[in-house]
Amino acid sequence: MAVAVAAVRAGWRYARPVGWKLGCCPGQSRAGLSGAAGRWPGAAPKGAPRLLGVAALALGGALGIGHTVRGRLKSQEQLAKQAPPELAEGRLQLTLYQYKTCPFCSKVRAFLDFHALPYEVVEVNPVRKQEIKFSSYRKVPILLAQEGELLQQLNDSSVIISALKTYLMSGKNLEEIVSFYPPIKTVNDQGKEVTEFGNKYWLMLNEKESRRLYNGKEARTEEMKWRQWADDWLVHLISPNVYRTPAEALASFDYIVHEGKFGVVEGAVAKYVGAAAMFIISKRLKSRHHLQDDVREDLYQAVNKWVAAVGKDRPFMGGKEPNLADLAVYGVLRVMEGLEAFEDMMCHTRIGPWYLRVEKAIAEAQGNY
Repeated sequence: MAVAVAAVRAGWRYARPVGWKLGCCPGQSRAGLSGAAGRWPGAAPKGAPRLLGVAALALGGALGIGHTVRGRLKSQEQLAKQAPPELAEGRLQLTLYQYKTCPFCSKVRAFLDFHALPYEVVEVNPVRKQEIKFSSYRKVPILLAQEGELLQQLNDSSVIISALKTYLMSGKNLEEIVSFYPPIKTVNDQGKEVTEFGNKYWLMLNEKESRRLYNGKEARTEEMKWRQWADDWLVHLISPNVYRTPAEALASFDYIVHEGKFGVVEGAVAKYVGAAAMFIISKRLKSRHHLQDDVREDLYQAVNKWVAAVGKDRPFMGGKEPNLADLAVYGVLRVMEGLEAFEDMMCHTRIGPWYLRVEKAIAEAQGNY
């Protein structure tokens, strides 16, 4: 399956996988994954064999989950030689460092695209990470935002989204806004030191600005609640479902090898070692997050819970248009497009109409519908 994707303005335009439509249950799709996945498809997992790391390096960025991305992917040298695009206000220049198949990165792209914010993309190699060697923060997404002479680095998908939304809604400068989301060092359940960010689901708006955006305090609280749910629960259902069975894992890597035109050795490494490793790792993730024996049931329950929260009386949680929670949930789910897990979800849950409405709203925001 060839998936044509054109870069429009500075965002993405996606083509629907051939043969898919709302309400049908086609056979298993062979849309691909980019590289090896740890917490999400496309990121090199901890504990994976070094050989798998080589496969990820070979694959890194060549394919996405259901999306072959072409167009505005630039190297750092290319970015240095040209002025990146500016926002409509003429103030910010944005560069997103990402893995294409990371749901957190997909969330940021959904936000940027819906708000029609131009941005350049730098695809990060998931093994070497040379593209972000300038940063002590070693995760993606990272957003560089230049405002006049000031170059500001924003880390964490929810911080990026909250800070930019605050910027668009208020008269504050970005440096001041970022200071409201301080990094906090904590120790996770595995005893590892991690960086969290304070206030990351809050928009730093005064009362007048809040009234322009929200129809009451309940709407703001609801949006924050479901943004956090997307990060804390929904995102952890992706990898276990994508690599649920050996056949699903193998089919995904088979597509990568076929489309990538690898040599015999490279193809064998990517297809068999990668698929086997990711099947095993998906079982560890299933245990860590206490998922059911059939992880599809967790996915179905989660998206139906979301649809119930949106309700029947409004097209989006945001009302007439998507809010930050709509865009977050859509961004997370989008990385499964073209895979069997996505098709099963669309067939066996009530998510389809809402999903297509968000997709249409993003396309319309970019003038591409």
